[in-house]
Amino acid sequence: MGDLRIRTPALPSVPQNGIAGYNSKPFAGFMLKTAQQIRPLSLRVRGSAASSQRKLFSPKAAAAKSGDVVRIAVLGASGYTGAEIVRILANHPQFDIKVMTADRKAGEQFGSVFPHLISQDLPRLVAIKDADFSSVDAVFCCLPHGTTQEIIKGLPRHLKIVDLSADFRLCDINEYAEWYGHSHRAPELQEEAVYGLTELNRDGIRNARLVANPGCYPTSIQLPLVPLVKSKLIKLTNIIIDAKSGVSGAGRGAKEANLYTEIAEGIQSYGITSHRHVPEIEQGLTDAALSKVTISFTPHLMCMKRGMQSTMYVELESGVTASDLYEHLKSTYEGEEFVKLLHGSSAPRTSHVAGSNYCLMNVYEDRIPGRAIIISVIDNLVKGASGQAIQNLNLMMGLPENMGLQYQPLFP
Repeated sequence: MGDLRIRTPALPSVPQNGIAGYNSKPFAGFMLKTAQQIRPLSLRVRGSAASSQRKLFSPKAAAAKSGDVVRIAVLGASGYTGAEIVRILANHPQFDIKVMTADRKAGEQFGSVFPHLISQDLPRLVAIKDADFSSVDAVFCCLPHGTTQEIIKGLPRHLKIVDLSADFRLCDINEYAEWYGHSHRAPELQEEAVYGLTELNRDGIRNARLVANPGCYPTSIQLPLVPLVKSKLIKLTNIIIDAKSGVSGAGRGAKEANLYTEIAEGIQSYGITSHRHVPEIEQGLTDAALSKVTISFTPHLMCMKRGMQSTMYVELESGVTASDLYEHLKSTYEGEEFVKLLHGSSAPRTSHVAGSNYCLMNVYEDRIPGRAIIISVIDNLVKGASGQAIQNLNLMMGLPENMGLQYQPLFP
């Protein structure tokens, strides 16, 4: 996939003291708008538009009309992201789940695996090998990393697919092998895959057959940083990211490190200098900058079920203020339904987005001259996974982008 070409408006003049945290005054308010009002962004997608694989597929032919039922398969439905897909689709007027797979739970009713969803009329869980895709239009693939490539390679070519694993996120298959410890098993599909950071890649997603849903950390980090890097408002060096996630980000599998007694009443760093989301983040920033970007990134596990906060420390280009960053992000996401800049000095909190598809962010002037701090929060299971996946499939099916996603955050 080549470089992101994002068309952003010129920066308006901004009062020097108009930034959050520094003699700040509230910024202009915002209005929630529908998906039809979202302003399209112009960009290029690396190595997907010209793919020979793509020519076999006509997205217009498969687009859904208003009122048409889109028949859905959820692969790996017994995990957290699979369950979140089901929860959100309970209010989707056109997506109807027809196939659900979970090899270890095959034969069970979904309501027995997730009693909080027992009210839903759903098919019985089956093993992937027994799944019938003949009556399915689209697939959410919620399988673990490393298992997805060969399974997707074996699916019928008429299906539209959103993959929630990391198996198609990295464009360079050699880089994938370096970070994930094995060679890529479907390189021909990697050429076709489109990276699904919705707000910054709508055109590519809309015309895709296979979308690689971004990771949760990369979503929370790229949404604020890509526009700033693209517009040359921040320096490409000394980007430091301190990120924290709820335990659900580690998946539903039984792991000793995730036991309550191991994580309660504390915070722990993990993947220090080697977290697998690093190359995904650097790929997005490098595409935006048109030159190599290297970041310092440390994730932390918090004793909470869901939620994610990324705190980014950046160095400003000469003559740029933290207010300029705020105003540029505000203009970039003006009219967006799911990405919002907070007012004044308000600090984004994970509790402000719980259960929703929103990303909230704000910008602060650092006490160190020439630096700024950006805070971004998402629900790691929704905007960081299943919600964004549904947002992407809505686009792929020609439906309103916000369809089925207008859950408001749970608070308190």
